[in-house]
Amino acid sequence: MGPGLLWKFSSKACCTVSHSVLQTMLLSKMAGMKEQQFTEEKPLLPEQKAGQDSDMENCDTFISPGDWKEHDIDTPYGMLHVVIRGAPKGNKPAILTYHDVGLNHKLCFNSFFQNEDMQEITKHFVVCHVDAPGQQIGASQLPQGYQYPTMDQLAGMLPSVVQHFGFKSIVGIGVGAGAYILAKFALIFPDLVEGLVLLNIDPNGKGWFDWAASKLSGLTSALPDTVLPHLFSQEELMSNTELVQSYRQQINNNINQFNLQLFWNMYNSRRDLEMNRTGTVLNAKTIRCPVMLVVGDNAPAEEGVVECNSKLDPTNTTFLKMADSGGLPQLTQPGKLTEAFKYFLQGMGYIAYVKDRRLSGGPVPSASMTRLARSRTASLTSASSVEGSRGRACTHSDSSEGVGQLNHTMEVSC
Repeated sequence: MGPGLLWKFSSKACCTVSHSVLQTMLLSKMAGMKEQQFTEEKPLLPEQKAGQDSDMENCDTFISPGDWKEHDIDTPYGMLHVVIRGAPKGNKPAILTYHDVGLNHKLCFNSFFQNEDMQEITKHFVVCHVDAPGQQIGASQLPQGYQYPTMDQLAGMLPSVVQHFGFKSIVGIGVGAGAYILAKFALIFPDLVEGLVLLNIDPNGKGWFDWAASKLSGLTSALPDTVLPHLFSQEELMSNTELVQSYRQQINNNINQFNLQLFWNMYNSRRDLEMNRTGTVLNAKTIRCPVMLVVGDNAPAEEGVVECNSKLDPTNTTFLKMADSGGLPQLTQPGKLTEAFKYFLQGMGYIAYVKDRRLSGGPVPSASMTRLARSRTASLTSASSVEGSRGRACTHSDSSEGVGQLNHTMEVSC
């Protein structure tokens, strides 16, 4: 697995808590403080001018929930459907998402981004959802003989999105196929990517046996039933949960099946991501920005995510394994994933103070889990790595004192 930091969440029936256990560990000394609003007492970036501070204070006005706008963007490999909320502000990155095969931005990310705590975070950023060609709801069927873009070409479409909207850089959130595409994007265009949250990424191409099994499955099963084992854990499929039933229906009714088959075929034809941990091979190439890898217990992609972790720089990689989350943690555990995403952004120097509705305590200082781990490991983390390479000032917190040392593997019961 490599020495990168691992967070592991597990659940016990006999243990109940009234708020996030991660916040409890970090902020046990802050109980009793008055709750305050989500405000920025300092510029988030040292490069910000005075006028940009007022922009941050008024950020609610430019990204209200109804401000989503749809765009069709021309790229070197065809048109790309994009949904965006907000406008670029200063040097802050945009949050850009890419969905998994069998889904689109609505099916993949709605539950996550509608989480109230997530909205407290995203109101400070422009948010951009990318739909793979032909996968958006209501998409027209692609013409017969259409050559679907390869995974490399799908990654090569993203610079057109960045340029179209004038983003300085992005923090990417990808799931499955979308995680693979964003990782490829970061390898090819490292200067455009400040951070990545990759759920269920499999960096390996399919072998001949897996390819043949996939082809056989496609011949004997309806397309939604072929895709579902890629999305959900075996336990979820066996129990045929309401979530699985709902997504079987939505994949069948809301995504053009011809278009989906093309995307599915191209994903299954992907090559290995050409990256290795520095020092393991000659001229090794790896992702340079901070990365948070996320996977659920017993998820179909668990082995692939572990493999990906072994290929990344442990000094700026965090591995989050979530129990009781099934194959799609952003759907089943949006609160926990939001919590981890907040720490990830704080470790990069963003979101100096955030309101936590579940605690009676005050604003949450920017003491991320990765930052706390630095005292034990004596190695740079995602926070310090970004500070060194980009010169960004991060707000430190005294709340980390007395919390105790963190192991690389940490089990938290909730």
